[in-house]
Amino acid sequence: MKLKQQNLPQLPAHISRPAYAINEVTAGIAHIGVGGFHRAHQAAYTDALMNTGEGLDWGICGVGTRADEVAMRDALASQDYLYTLIELDDRPDTEVRVLASIRDMMLVGEDGSETVVARLADPAIRIVSLTITEGGYCMDDSTGQFNAALPQIQHDLENPSAPISVFGLLCAALAKRRGEGIGPFTIMSCDNLPHNGDVTRTATLAFANLVDADLANWIAQNVSFPNAMVDRITPMTSAAHRKALKQEHGVDDAWPVVCEPFVQWVLEDKFVAGRPAWEKVGVQFTDDVSPYEEMKIKLLNGSHLALTYLGFLRGYRFVHETMADPLFVEYIRQYMDKDVTPQLAAVPGIDLTLYKQTLIDRFSNCAIADQLERVCSDGSSKFPKFTVPTINRLIADNAELDRAALVVAAWAMYLKGIDENGTRYSIPDPRAEFCQSLVEEDEGLAERLLGREEIFGTHIPRSSAFRDAFERNLLRLRTLGVSGTLDLLLTR
Repeated sequence: MKLKQQNLPQLPAHISRPAYAINEVTAGIAHIGVGGFHRAHQAAYTDALMNTGEGLDWGICGVGTRADEVAMRDALASQDYLYTLIELDDRPDTEVRVLASIRDMMLVGEDGSETVVARLADPAIRIVSLTITEGGYCMDDSTGQFNAALPQIQHDLENPSAPISVFGLLCAALAKRRGEGIGPFTIMSCDNLPHNGDVTRTATLAFANLVDADLANWIAQNVSFPNAMVDRITPMTSAAHRKALKQEHGVDDAWPVVCEPFVQWVLEDKFVAGRPAWEKVGVQFTDDVSPYEEMKIKLLNGSHLALTYLGFLRGYRFVHETMADPLFVEYIRQYMDKDVTPQLAAVPGIDLTLYKQTLIDRFSNCAIADQLERVCSDGSSKFPKFTVPTINRLIADNAELDRAALVVAAWAMYLKGIDENGTRYSIPDPRAEFCQSLVEEDEGLAERLLGREEIFGTHIPRSSAFRDAFERNLLRLRTLGVSGTLDLLLTR
């Protein structure tokens, strides 16, 4: 049965569906970057709140800025913006649920900048949220400054009435609201990066200052940018997922979303124009998200990177395959226990021992079938946020460096584009060609790669101890392979 609003009553009884009147939902949130994670996280929380009978004025209007988002818009539009969320686990009681919190989606390329800006400037929109990936914030990781030289930013500076970038759209909409005497909206990042609200504020104000200093001052005084820690493993939806939904549940969904049962959202309660009562459906509000954020980024995201390039080199293609290898499990345990945990402050309400075991269990979930390629992607943007801070602290503490250095050595080997079985693969990174050029020649590789401050900052290139550890582990990978390297590292 095709997923459409008129067909909801005919769905099988075990499939959860909206308990609210879909036609009564109005948009209070505009979300830029409608992908799997947004649909499995923020949109799922919002739908859950609506199912309690609250928050129908907090529906979501999606906004797309990239050409490749047409397919998502078309898929959702073809089924009245409904979609199916499928939890994947070994347990028999996992949820299959139809959501309706997203009610519309606009594309800058088709609907036009003026139309999108007008929608963002609508007083009904009180939150603009973002999932635009780590690289979407236009920040130079080596300097911490906004990169105004990027083509889309230059376009918007030259064509302020027809913006195409995220920050061009935000500033144009805020300028329109200011000019019309309409209050500001909250800008809420839901991306996996440290202090995501602070980063969003820095980028927004940097762009605004290039356009209109008075506007920048108004934004600084009136717009809020809450920090958040978000967490849910959400693999790419595959043809097999669509087929299984159709065969096992009788639902023909053009683009369902699959995810693990675990979900977490810790959010600073800083909203200038109101917010949904998300705390009623499991969101944890706090005055300071920092300890939760550091825990998650260093333990989950850092451990993900620690296993993903090694696993890919070994010939594995899924996270659970990698975690079925006892060498990898022990390596990840030692990385978390010995390298990361000593760096973490106490996290209110969190038992770190239990949290780390939960991560092992989540990574080992074979039903989720999370692709290593997904975790490998955009490594040049992930390293500065997920791994470099841990390494910097290890260097400062004169601590053991081999486990962390192996993560970087594995990436260097991964960038060669061929695994231990001789299988060739492409590198999913916007800077893939540049990164691969750094490892093309073995002579001087450490200096070229580690010397890239936009990736590794300033401490790592200056640390002879880390360079030695990197070169030592790179040599081991070349001569002993992944399993031999892990065996030597874990038993010495």
